[in-house]
Amino acid sequence: MDFLNKVLWGNSVENWGISLLIIAGAIVLNKLIAFLNKRIFRKIAAKTRGPFYDILLDAMEKPVMFGVILVAIWLATARLNMDAGVLDAIKKAYQILIVINVTWFASKFSGSLISEYGSRIHSRLLPLIKRTVLIIVWAIGIVTALNNVGIAITSILGVLGVGGVSVALAAQDTIKNIFGGITIYTDAPFRLGDVIQFDSYEGTVHDIGLRSTRIITYEQRMVSVPNYKLMDASVINISAEPSRRVVVDLGLTYDTSPQKMREAIDILKKLPQNVDEIEADTVAVFSGFGDSALIVTYIYYIKKNLDTRESTSKVNFEILNRFNDAGLCFAFPTRTVYMQGNG
Repeated sequence: MDFLNKVLWGNSVENWGISLLIIAGAIVLNKLIAFLNKRIFRKIAAKTRGPFYDILLDAMEKPVMFGVILVAIWLATARLNMDAGVLDAIKKAYQILIVINVTWFASKFSGSLISEYGSRIHSRLLPLIKRTVLIIVWAIGIVTALNNVGIAITSILGVLGVGGVSVALAAQDTIKNIFGGITIYTDAPFRLGDVIQFDSYEGTVHDIGLRSTRIITYEQRMVSVPNYKLMDASVINISAEPSRRVVVDLGLTYDTSPQKMREAIDILKKLPQNVDEIEADTVAVFSGFGDSALIVTYIYYIKKNLDTRESTSKVNFEILNRFNDAGLCFAFPTRTVYMQGNG
């Protein structure tokens, strides 16, 4: 009994032993909590509709166990005789750790909810949203923890505000690109694999990133376009068109008779019967008199999801063959020079 009453660092061995038993009891309690959560609580949650309670239990388990340890250490140290400075340091540490523990739970819970219920969000946009929410949660937690121990947050925020403005000015194009990428994901003016026309570029959308969109042109060149430029410009989604409209102006020689002009128009109107790639609705008209040719305008529509270049080439070959068989001659630029003599 004398040994138990022996003073060690200002407290009896008995008091030290009771404090250690409190901590050991918390460890045993955590083992029990883990057992109950695995064998009972999760089975009950599995019987409910939806994954909400599974997510809640998974997010709560580790923070609750850490909280039990914190409470046990607090009870164990509170009953011991310690220096006022040590106790004040322990108190501040606890004020920080409790807030961090709550923030830990909030970040796990919110992150799991976003991952589970964010299936309707674009797969590339989901990680950005999740990361943003976690940063906000942890920022609030850290600021609250520092404020609890008396650290002036306003001065820190002031410094961060000035720095943030400088960074924002330096990275304003990056920020515009990120918001442009988010707009593309949400509004979906085009998707991966769509053929689009932007500025002087036309090609297939290969990748939509947060900073830029990559397009493979018909020449098989990779073009990276900043997202904010796509949002500020007119983008034509060719893949969204029911069919691709093509306008061809054909010039026939001036010695072509009216009968031959009508024959040319009839040939053009019957082209859909021989070319499967184009729609039946076409327009063929004698549209005007050019400088060196009689102009026939032909408008046709390439069916959806077909190769535009291959289809156009097939139509052009068909026109050339049909016109040659009918004896229709294409004009080329000519000039008539009238010479006037002196006498």
